[in-house]
Amino acid sequence: MTQTINVGLIGFGMSGRIFHAPFISNVPGLSLKKIKANRPESIELARQRYPDAVVVTNEQEIFEDATIDLVVIATANPTHYSLAKAAFLANKHVLVDKPFTITSTEADELIELAAEKNKVLTIYQNRRWDSDFKTVKKVLDAHLLGNLVEYEAHFDRFRNAIKPDTWKEENLPGSGILYDLGSHLIDQALVLFGEPQEVFADIRSQRTGSQIPDYFEVTLYYENFKAILKAGMLVRETGPHFILHGDQGSFIKYGMDVQETALKAGSYPSESADWGMEPEDQWGILNTEIQGMHYRGKITSEAGDYSGLYNNVYNAILGQEELEVKPEQARNTIRIIELAMQSSHEKRRIKYS
Repeated sequence: MTQTINVGLIGFGMSGRIFHAPFISNVPGLSLKKIKANRPESIELARQRYPDAVVVTNEQEIFEDATIDLVVIATANPTHYSLAKAAFLANKHVLVDKPFTITSTEADELIELAAEKNKVLTIYQNRRWDSDFKTVKKVLDAHLLGNLVEYEAHFDRFRNAIKPDTWKEENLPGSGILYDLGSHLIDQALVLFGEPQEVFADIRSQRTGSQIPDYFEVTLYYENFKAILKAGMLVRETGPHFILHGDQGSFIKYGMDVQETALKAGSYPSESADWGMEPEDQWGILNTEIQGMHYRGKITSEAGDYSGLYNNVYNAILGQEELEVKPEQARNTIRIIELAMQSSHEKRRIKYS
């Protein structure tokens, strides 16, 4: 018999609506019991899509509900620390949307509090379950490129207008593209390569009238190679998403994981037999020497599924699996963001610490 873990979701904006609720609902054993929403349209949509969940307008109704085991925080970045702390003080397990916190000091405090309360703390680094990232990991794990000399990852968009009425465009702590998309690219690099030796960054605002950083290039230096991470809001003609070069070959991958587009179009993982499968025209190209034989051709993309993160959280709470997205890893991501901002300001490489 499957044990039920009741979930309280705080936030039903794009993150809660698109990236959390559909996957909470897709994992056996997780029950979406309460949703905290503010805007009338969000409240109505939550009631329509999740009729078995109670919609509330105050997070205290989630914290004070003794039947809720796991609190998912899908709110504005500056609120992550205070809401996670309140959830732990209410004796809940906690999943925080990325970025984990604004500062690494806040992250350390939450890590200590989770340990003190003996509760699971994890962060929604869902892009580890992207189709293309899983494929990149497969290529590297199989040593198909020989010794890696350069890794480059892009997360580019074209949004040349300033979107009104959103905290994401306001000059607030934790706003800007480095915290938003950078936390994904940094986390992926840390998963693949571990902590770097040095960090160098160029962070700037490119759009006219922008109050936030909307472009970055962060370089992580390792012993024998470097990882280049880039994102911008003024990339109308996108290049490759991943570019990997080694002393035996290269792997080039265009296109983004298909899950976000499907979710925004109203599709759900529970309704799709081929969820997260990329079309063949998006498969990456491998050009390499394998056992003395030259090969150039497409590599079938792995299937992506963000349900994997929630499956892992469910099993970790029950003590059946090791937590995949460890809070210490997410803290290291925030630390790199801090060092990248220092590097950009001082225009020099910064030793990772």
